[in-house]
Amino acid sequence: MDEPVWPWAGRRWCHMLADDEAELHRFAARIGIHRHAYQGPPKTSAPHYDLTGLERDRAVRMGAQPVGREQIVAVFRRVREPRKNKMRQQLPAAAE
Repeated sequence: MDEPVWPWAGRRWCHMLADDEAELHRFAARIGIHRHAYQGPPKTSAPHYDLTGLERDRAVRMGAQPVGREQIVAVFRRVREPRKNKMRQQLPAAAE
């Protein structure tokens, strides 16, 4: 989890990512985050949850790993949907 530095709707938000999407959903459920808060393909390129600072504090107390920007970007790059596949999904069948 990165630091809650992203302002939106009067709060500061952070990202919760995991190397495995199933693990991400299990942990989110364990800390009381509803599945409707999930953001992932095709809406975003990397599966993650946006959490408020208070939700982040609870997640860290329950075992989430707080990380710096470099580490969160590294996880994002490992789990994101490859851009090539995303572009292919957007092209008409005749263009492939």
